[in-house]
Amino acid sequence: MSLQTSRRDFLKASTIAGVGFMVGAGNSVQIARASALQGIALAGIGIGGKGSSDIDQAALYGKVVALCDTDRNTLAGKAKTYPDAKTYTDYRELYAEMMDKIDAVTVSTPDHMHTIITAEALKAGKHAYTQKPLTRTIGEARYLGYLAKKYGVCTQMGNQGSSLDAMRRCVAQVQAGVIGEIKKVHIWTNRPVWAQGPNRDMTMEKFIAQTKKEEDDAELIEDLINEKKDQVAAALKKIDWESWIGTAPKREFWPGIYHDFQWRGWWDFGSGSLGDMACHTANMPYGAAELKFPTEVVAESSGHDFNSFPASSKIWFQFPATEHRDAIEVTWFDAKTKPDAALFEEYGIQNPTDSGSIIVGTKGVAYSPDDYANSYQLLAKGGDKLAEIEGVEWRKAPEDEHSGNFDTRNKLEWVTAIHENKPELCWSNFPDFAGPLTETILLGNLAVWAAPKAGERGETIKWDAKKLEVTNLAELKTPGVAELVRPEYQNGYEKIDWSFIG
Repeated sequence: MSLQTSRRDFLKASTIAGVGFMVGAGNSVQIARASALQGIALAGIGIGGKGSSDIDQAALYGKVVALCDTDRNTLAGKAKTYPDAKTYTDYRELYAEMMDKIDAVTVSTPDHMHTIITAEALKAGKHAYTQKPLTRTIGEARYLGYLAKKYGVCTQMGNQGSSLDAMRRCVAQVQAGVIGEIKKVHIWTNRPVWAQGPNRDMTMEKFIAQTKKEEDDAELIEDLINEKKDQVAAALKKIDWESWIGTAPKREFWPGIYHDFQWRGWWDFGSGSLGDMACHTANMPYGAAELKFPTEVVAESSGHDFNSFPASSKIWFQFPATEHRDAIEVTWFDAKTKPDAALFEEYGIQNPTDSGSIIVGTKGVAYSPDDYANSYQLLAKGGDKLAEIEGVEWRKAPEDEHSGNFDTRNKLEWVTAIHENKPELCWSNFPDFAGPLTETILLGNLAVWAAPKAGERGETIKWDAKKLEVTNLAELKTPGVAELVRPEYQNGYEKIDWSFIG
């Protein structure tokens, strides 16, 4: 049987629940009516930034009864929108008082708190919408998938491009063979747009030492130090720093370098450019090219200090052959770097964007010029358009009067699944899609971690995806790799029992 024939048989037999990829059994639209979904009691945990729109969109289909954010100003602001909701700065207090009164949670905190907050909700039988990347580390992603399946709850990750018709249609077309046999994948992003790089941390002790080194006037030095102490104290009044640190190793608060938004650039709290955007930009290629179970990954970076991510990196993933394609290499580029210009020229692509993806096949390419595959091009060499294969089925997300916003549509799919008690209706559900996608993406950060020297390719990570093991761990000279697979929580938070992996 040829790969092409095998792929066609695969498409006929597959469902999203059965294979975990984005091929649906039919092209019907499920019409969800908000009035049928209003009974859902919601808690929003992490309600600043993206969390603000997450809880607002979910609130179109339920009632917000509790809000939690470590930033007291953010919490007070959102409480004006939902005056009947109880407010908390520590999610543990919310759960202790409100767990029996909520049906579902949105979790949009910094990455390092996604797992502990989401896991407790899942174990209590609550549905969860958790932002991308699903987790900070690989093992945590497997853990949330395990819990979601065990407790039969409806889950969705916040890679909202999953709800787009164009993205789903592109996946189905590539799987059906429109570009031929897949040979290579490239994914690139304009991130980071926050600070990353070595020697970025700051403490009062370090500030005092720097000030004394830069100034000679003792009175001025004292004034500058006191001014900074006042600034730190004022900022700390606005944030529950202990709850913000959560499961991470404790460190001294410093205004402007962790909270808010800048946390993405720190290994303890975020997951860098990969974590921020790959669940979006790699979403279409992941489904179309079956990017599960990589076996090797290696990276080159601009250099890092095992504290802050590097300013830029390039990562090479190796994926073994599957029933539907040969072994392939996937390359990730960040910091506005991209594949060689000759590739785009070969297929007539002019002015490639700073974020996008391209799947190279034997007949042509599938090119997405944005993070979400909101549009795509199927091109042969020279730039001629490839005709889509007729009769290829794909599953549309539910639609209603709010779903012109694809982010809201992603929430609609989640609450539709809750209403119908069918976790498999969620495209980016934790066990079948979001968890495995996050695992694949975060493996790249193991390679970045093992590439701390600027301009040098780091150590190769050899990977057993099914066992969640670095198979050459004993040979690696880079310390701390294992913690990025199975983290150890700090500060008294319940540790994960990893025995579920087997």
